[in-house]
Amino acid sequence: MRIATWNVNSAKQRMPRLMPWLEERRPDVVCLQETKLSDAAFVDLFAEPLAALGYQMAHHGQGGFNGVALLSRVGLADVELNFPGQPDYGGVAEGRAISATCDGVRVHSLYVPNGREVGSDHYAYKLEWLDALAAAVKEGPADVALCGDVNVAPADADVFDPAAFVGHTHVTDLERQRITNFGLVDVVRDHWPEHDHVFSYWDYRAGMFHQDLGMRIDLVLASRPVADRVQAAWIDRAARKGKLPSDHAPVIVDLDVAPDGDIGPVVPPPSNPRRSAKVKLPQVRE
Repeated sequence: MRIATWNVNSAKQRMPRLMPWLEERRPDVVCLQETKLSDAAFVDLFAEPLAALGYQMAHHGQGGFNGVALLSRVGLADVELNFPGQPDYGGVAEGRAISATCDGVRVHSLYVPNGREVGSDHYAYKLEWLDALAAAVKEGPADVALCGDVNVAPADADVFDPAAFVGHTHVTDLERQRITNFGLVDVVRDHWPEHDHVFSYWDYRAGMFHQDLGMRIDLVLASRPVADRVQAAWIDRAARKGKLPSDHAPVIVDLDVAPDGDIGPVVPPPSNPRRSAKVKLPQVRE
């Protein structure tokens, strides 16, 4: 079974990229984040073309922001929107989580709150959200995979320059501890423990992608029974290239069989990475 997760940063805008990608990579289960569509709009756009490719689908979103989806060619049973104990923000249960059982594995498509600024109310919401998710997962089945944009780089190796991120969200000890608290296996890092510059997100600005100045914040966190089945785990960097890309690349994990071989960790590897540190994040440029 091939599982993929991709923050598409607007499913409508990315539709010309998404549909050919599905035909090329042929994932059995797909977790999408940041669809920015209502449920009705997602159905209107995708029901027919996805059915033609053999996918069942489930979506959870309010439109305009957030939004998550699950696509499956191996079953989509017991679909659940949100998760028990999921906190609200501003009185709204945002469309950030959807789960279903796909060929025996409980798969979650997750778009974790960004956190915005350390110490802000949104940062507190992010920590609370992750705590509630961890509690819910511990009550669930043993075969589980949390897939999505978790908006946390688990370690310093998962950002282009740790010094550039000091004082920012995504890298704080409190956020990283929440990822550890799941007690799950970070599949890509487990499969490629010694590799650096394994990134899944590059800011649109300042030529970050072309210099390979990125972060690894799109994860597949799996229970040990699922992780032990992994034959390949890689980031499809090719999907970040070309016209109208998302700022994220898909993460692909193959269970039991690897149709393309063990080709990771990043496919294709960057052609002109910038190894020098002392690069400011675009949002703090003077």
